[in-house]
Amino acid sequence: MNEKALYKITYGLYVVSAEAEGKSSGCVVNTLTQVTASPVRLSVAINKENLTCELIQKAGRFAAVALDQRADLAFIGRFGFRSGRDMEKYEGASTARDAAGMPYCWENACARYSCRIIDTLDLGTHMLFIGEAEELEILGEQEPLTYSYYRNVIKGGTPKNAPSYQEK
Repeated sequence: MNEKALYKITYGLYVVSAEAEGKSSGCVVNTLTQVTASPVRLSVAINKENLTCELIQKAGRFAAVALDQRADLAFIGRFGFRSGRDMEKYEGASTARDAAGMPYCWENACARYSCRIIDTLDLGTHMLFIGEAEELEILGEQEPLTYSYYRNVIKGGTPKNAPSYQEK
């Protein structure tokens, strides 16, 4: 089986975030997907070990931004390769809040989404959250950052707890 075939599935890169009990965190994912149009529902898979997963479960909602091609390795690393248990990811970042109080970082982002969780599915290592969109907004006209662009142009790696991680 050639797992590189999975690289041909198109993905964007997103920062998904939540806040609960006074703690906020966010993580980079490539698994945010629109699943229905009316009503607008999005799904996202988050590793159970991520603080973001715990906060989404407690808050019952999440915010997300679609990263654009201006995102560099330092920015992606802040949200994708560091744990919210060890650092405050939003400290010093260009942050706003949606109407429900969920934080999101608008720099390096071309769109944002705010969802209320309507269902979850335990996938073993990850939780799949289905959210109904309550807010959708275009933040800029820059091109979205695809996972292919990230791998081939930016030369970025994949953290071990990502759904698309492949051992070498």
